[in-house]
Amino acid sequence: MEVWKAAVLGLVQGITEFLPVSSSGHLLLFERMLGVETGGADMFLGIMLHAGTLIAVLFFYAPQLIGMLKGDRRQIGYLLLATIPAALVGVFLGDAVDRLFFGGRWLWLFFALTALLLFASERYSRRPHVFRPLGVKNAAAVGFAQALAVIPGLSRSGTTLAAGIFCGLERERAADFSFLLSIPVIAGALLVEGFKAFTGENYMAAISWQGLLAGTACAAVSGLAALWLLRKVVRQGKLYPFAIYLLVLSAILAASQIFF
Repeated sequence: MEVWKAAVLGLVQGITEFLPVSSSGHLLLFERMLGVETGGADMFLGIMLHAGTLIAVLFFYAPQLIGMLKGDRRQIGYLLLATIPAALVGVFLGDAVDRLFFGGRWLWLFFALTALLLFASERYSRRPHVFRPLGVKNAAAVGFAQALAVIPGLSRSGTTLAAGIFCGLERERAADFSFLLSIPVIAGALLVEGFKAFTGENYMAAISWQGLLAGTACAAVSGLAALWLLRKVVRQGKLYPFAIYLLVLSAILAASQIFF
């Protein structure tokens, strides 16, 4: 795979990881459009690009993370609790999900479902209600939502953000928890896929280290920009444009499968 293609995929990953439009779904689309050949290392490539977004979220939330380590240990517990469902799905169902949704045949459906979640959460958040503090129950609910988002096209950030809002979290609190929740999930996936890469000969056959570095760097830079943008959007309550975009994209993909 050419370095420039890896850089493009890194930009796509960084932009779409935190914006509620599904990074995995968009990576599948761009891999097809660019004619990317990974030699069976699709999962490894995706995880390495996620490493770039991990760098972005660690940098963006460094002050809050330091505060959690120094004193607010409960927040760490909530993050670990919410990580368990996604970890279990990744370990026991990851290969099955990859086989079932490989190729992006059902992207249109899950893009549309993400759009509906965004519409519903935005409407719900505008109703007058009492906000709840982050606790065991709503952390677990957000964790189960994240586990569902292993399906390409179902946005992880969009699904967890919507779950947090439905559970009564204040909008910015739900967004922060969603972004912070990506840290243990990506770190765990990096360990698993990194081990496979260094113990399997075919993993690096079609992907150069130069390409991986370029993609990871682009994902980190664009991920920082996306974090800043979405946090601003969440504060202003303007998730509708993302939902409309996903519905249009879903319709285009569905029509292309029917007529082409």
